[in-house]
Amino acid sequence: MNLRLVEVYLPQEKGKLFEELMAEYSHKGIWQKKLENNQLEFKIVLSSGEVEPLIDCLVDQFKDVEDFRLLLLPVEASLPRLESSENSVGLPDSPNRINREEIYTNVASSIHFSWTQISLLLLSSSIAAIGLVRGSEAVIIGAMVIAPLLKPNMALAVATILGDFTLAVRTMRVGAIGVLIPITFSILIGLLYPISPELPEIAVRTKLTLADIVVALASGAAAAISLTAGEISSVVGVMVSVALLPPLVTWGMLMGSGEWQPALGAMLLLIANIASLNLAAIATLLLQDLRPAGWWQNIKARKLTKIASGAWIVLLVGLIGVIFVLKYKGV
Repeated sequence: MNLRLVEVYLPQEKGKLFEELMAEYSHKGIWQKKLENNQLEFKIVLSSGEVEPLIDCLVDQFKDVEDFRLLLLPVEASLPRLESSENSVGLPDSPNRINREEIYTNVASSIHFSWTQISLLLLSSSIAAIGLVRGSEAVIIGAMVIAPLLKPNMALAVATILGDFTLAVRTMRVGAIGVLIPITFSILIGLLYPISPELPEIAVRTKLTLADIVVALASGAAAAISLTAGEISSVVGVMVSVALLPPLVTWGMLMGSGEWQPALGAMLLLIANIASLNLAAIATLLLQDLRPAGWWQNIKARKLTKIASGAWIVLLVGLIGVIFVLKYKGV
């Protein structure tokens, strides 16, 4: 059972109200301590699925109270061991995921650039380029293991679902830079070492197929489930990189080599994969019932989600149309 420790700090005069509110929520244990300066400290242990409704209630009730503070901490272990229990009678079922604030913090903290991320992008791009040229799937997989592409690509879906326009813009800006670095590096490789579009690992990434879209959709859904479960694994990161890193490096090297038509095919594959990843992630987060706390935030979030989902669907349908047109022409 995944446990969380919620620490709440309130003025003493709010202690009775807090206890009345807590009577309506299930928990595994609760402790109270008097502090200096007329303060109370409450510590509550809950399962991860029980945290979100409690936090929403406490923030809504005490957000305007001076000196109110809420901290959320993971619990690695608890002794004696706690047994799983059902929700209190009359309460809605807890969401089968970690709470909203953890998900948001998890992705928002990844939306920045550091020398470490830039180094990993350059290293993964160079390793992928070697694997593509040599036709080595093992080397390409190695490149995808170290590519830091999972969290930034999930951040846009989370920002869309929560209606956080500021995070969405920041994510798109960071995402654009994350594409620009490997593509520039790959173009330089193509200029220095022209490649043939007939190479097996290159050729397979210059044609967009329905199978590619299915893989990207599955990768996006798996990444979103992993994110909301709080158990992001390296395997899921590789799956996302499968859809993004090889076609991105292929596109750059082909442009550097002056192979414009196959480069266009690699670009279409990359765009289709990005659209599929985001669309699948948004759909999965909706099914996980991830949404903002307030009613006004919910209205804004639904509007942004409709706009973004519609844009991804139109883009994806258009690219699928390109597949059938090219297939009809025998290209």
